[in-house]
Order: sequence, then C-alpha cells, then structure tokens
Amino acid sequence: MKAAPLPLLPASRFGRREFTSDYDPARWRWFGPFSQLAGSILVQIRTDQGITGYGMGGGGTAAVHIIETHLKDLLVGANAANIELLWEQMFSSTSFYGRKGLAIMAISGIDLALWDIAGQAAGLPVWRLLGGAAKERAPAYSTGSNFERGVALGFRAFKMGLYEGVGGADKESMQRLLAELRKARSIIGPDSRLMIDCLCRWNVEYTLEFARAAEDLRLDFIEEPLLPDDLAGYERLCREVRGTRIALGEHEYTRYGFAHVLRHSAAHILQPDLTWCGGLTDARHVAAIAAAQGVPVMPHRGGSVFGIHLVISHPNCPMAESFGTGEPGNEMMERLTPPFEKGAYLPPERPGLGADLTPAILRMYVPSLAV
Repeated sequence: MKAAPLPLLPASRFGRREFTSDYDPARWRWFGPFSQLAGSILVQIRTDQGITGYGMGGGGTAAVHIIETHLKDLLVGANAANIELLWEQMFSSTSFYGRKGLAIMAISGIDLALWDIAGQAAGLPVWRLLGGAAKERAPAYSTGSNFERGVALGFRAFKMGLYEGVGGADKESMQRLLAELRKARSIIGPDSRLMIDCLCRWNVEYTLEFARAAEDLRLDFIEEPLLPDDLAGYERLCREVRGTRIALGEHEYTRYGFAHVLRHSAAHILQPDLTWCGGLTDARHVAAIAAAQGVPVMPHRGGSVFGIHLVISHPNCPMAESFGTGEPGNEMMERLTPPFEKGAYLPPERPGLGADLTPAILRMYVPSLAV
C-alpha cells in the first residue's frame, strides 16, 4: 500500500492586527496565522489502493511548506502501513530545524492521516488497532463559558478559559476571575469538577496568590499558568500549590519534550495535543512514559476524532476535553466529533479515525480545494 502525493489544505484564514505601540500588551499574545484554528492544516493522503486518509496538523502555510518541500519525498511511494518507521524518519530528517514547533506540527498531520489509512485498510476504528477499548466510554470535561448548556448535556467537569478583561496578572483581574469562577461553581454545583486554563499569561508568584485565593472553589487543576519552557516555575508550583493540580503540555512536543517535563516533576497532568505534539504515534509513547511516573494524560482536543482513539484505548487517559459536541450549525465540526452521550464520548465504530469529510464538506470549508 503506497502513499501518493499529498494535497494540503489550509483550514482557515486570518486577518492583520494593528498595535498601539511597541509596548502594546497585545503584542505578547498575537499568534497571527499560528493561532489554534487559523494555523490548522488538513493533510490528505491517498494510497494506490484508493484509500484516502485525513489528519489534522498545525503550523499553517509554514507547515504546508515543510511537507511539500521536504516530508513529501519520504512519503510518496513508501509503504503507508509502516507508520512508526515513517515517523522516525520524518523526525530524524527534520531534527536540524525541528524537534518542536512547526516541523512536529506538520508530522502530526501526516501521522494521523496514516493512522486513518491503517484503520480503513483493516476495516476497523483505530482504537481497535491500538489494543481495544480500555474503557466503555470516555468521560469528558467541557471547555468554555456556557456552563448551563454543559450541565444540560450531562457534563460533570468544566474548564473555564481566560478571556478579555478576566485573567490578567493584576489584582483587579484576579478578583473578576474569582467572581466568574464562583458564578460557574454555583451553576455546576458542588460535586462537579471545575478547572481553569490560564493560557500561559501568569508568573509563579501570581499563580501562587491566585491558588490561595481560590482554595474555596476546590479547583481540580490550573492549566498552563506559565510559559511552556518555565519548567523551574512549574516545578515550584507543583511543590507549593495545595489541593489543586498543575496541568501542562498543550504546547509541548514529542516523547522527548514530555520526558523532560516529567524529569523536572513539573506537572501533575500532561495534555498533549495529537494534532501538534507528533500525532498518535508519539502520543502513545507520551501516555506510556507518563503512566510509569503515575502522571495521567488528558489530551488537548481529546474529544475529537483525532484524539479520542488514544483516550479510549489507553488506561492512562482518564478524560477527554470537549470544545463542543458537534451540535448543528457547523457540519465540519460535526464530522470531526465522535459520538457523544450524557457527558461522555463513545468509541467510534467507523473504520479509521472516523472523519467523514466528503468532497462537498471540503469544498464548503476549504473553498480553494479542487476535489
């Protein structure tokens, strides 16, 4: 089963941002074409047996360039079933400029497309290829601010992210954030789990102050309060924050990066994103080495067809993150969302990853594509 050339699809567009000065705080948070959705790419691989696999990666047009000018040479004509071999070859051949960031985001999309092909070739959902279901259903937590809807959908765990006017590193913002979290706690009830995603905006001292002020909220975890490379800071938080776990890893890459985090005892929870961290192939290694250290893995975007197969199949992945349940209104998201029922995702039964991306859907969401 040989891989054919790879059409690459930018999944969205982005606009230009104007700043008030060189010191405008927004400059530290401007992700341009590399924000989560604007930077998404969809990798499409067709085999000589007529199977088409889809995988999502990151890095926008820069990652597309890496695939088109470098990685494609390793894939065209190669046996698409040799997924581990191809991953090692792609990682090694990009190591002088890769190891993290764009190159790994590109590899992630390719790797997921290869797993999609493997499942379709076997006529099985990918989680069955990974050893079967370690759980009947994957409990999920809802990320967002519509807590009433989350409760109605059966969620028992909720994560609030920082947004404009809430969560800056000053006293006033902290008080607004605490008020919002208390409002959320009143909606979800005393027995549901409540978490917060800090989007890497804080420093150690501010996080410690916030954790003390939020003790009555019984937060399950504080996610990414610091920049990803501040492992000394994360190590200190893990030592000094009481009663609340510290989560990170959404912006970490490969088993090697996560092993470094574990060596520093810098996280209580790891959160690899399979569309960025190296795909399913390397996320499996991450889950295994974390299990050996007693650290659970809760993948970022685990409640997508690209993440759910790891969550269902690995005993060290207790929960899936949900950004939505495929509700009507966005057919692309519906087709990238596994079956959902009462606060949990069910194992997909469609062969492959389960992304039913028809030519009509691709034309609708990727207008530049000729299908």
